[in-house]
Amino acid sequence: MTSYSSLIADMNEGSFIALARALTLVENNIAGSEELLKEIQINQHIPVIGITGPPGAGKSTLVNAMIEKWANAGKRVAVIAVDPTSPFNLGSLLGDRIRMSAHFNRPNVFIRSVATRGSVGGLSAKIIEMVDVLRSAGFDYVIVETVGVGQSEIEIAGLADLTVIVLVPEAGDEIQHIKSGLMEIGNVFVVNKADRDGASAFANNLTKMLHQRSTVVPVFKTVADKGIGVDELLNWIGGTPFQENERKIYLYAEKAFRLIQNYRMKDVIRLELQQKIAEACKSGDFNLYQFINQYKQTN
Repeated sequence: MTSYSSLIADMNEGSFIALARALTLVENNIAGSEELLKEIQINQHIPVIGITGPPGAGKSTLVNAMIEKWANAGKRVAVIAVDPTSPFNLGSLLGDRIRMSAHFNRPNVFIRSVATRGSVGGLSAKIIEMVDVLRSAGFDYVIVETVGVGQSEIEIAGLADLTVIVLVPEAGDEIQHIKSGLMEIGNVFVVNKADRDGASAFANNLTKMLHQRSTVVPVFKTVADKGIGVDELLNWIGGTPFQENERKIYLYAEKAFRLIQNYRMKDVIRLELQQKIAEACKSGDFNLYQFINQYKQTN
């Protein structure tokens, strides 16, 4: 039996240690990771729930409340918390997730923080692979919480079966700016910190704007740190059919594109590329497009 086959067997037995090792193999592209990905049995019926929205909306607090409810109901929950900071500078990888620390030792909850490692848009191909590893490990739900800046809010729609957009009442002035992005990709919207002034009016305005969508998009109000409104959101998630045929094909195509792109680019080392450009610039007549063409021919 190969080492990765043994790892898969331990994962199937529910070992979080084996699962953590498998995720490390995949995340760091260690030898055997490709074989492991080909060998695992991915359960496509396990829903992947994307949680995104602007910084400060309370995404981690909402995820914490969702974990609490599901874990107490006996569900197995896995969380990938995506952070944009350097893997060498942990930053909010520790600080932002401290509120989830109460769940770290629960036998039915697995939490993993992942740095984007500079991926444009915030979601790397490695995160897609890591989610598939989790889908092979017998969880009832897989949650992906994104950093909620820039294009990562849009890219989550290419990874998750269901995308939850978390906003706060104070976002009222910014709603027009985010309309062209988030408004199109959210399957459900959550107005968190709904005990603040203006929450009901903001939720109503949001509902009116979402009427332009071809399908009904619900808006829930929550106070996540107090657990208020979370049951209603989870009941809706539990009653929502996942993987409609057209959306499933779209998701597969998006994931395939990202993974193929990653495999083709894996031999391109940024530091080495920067050094070659620095060398080429010394000629005085540097042309980026000529450089790229020559680089493609020699690599």
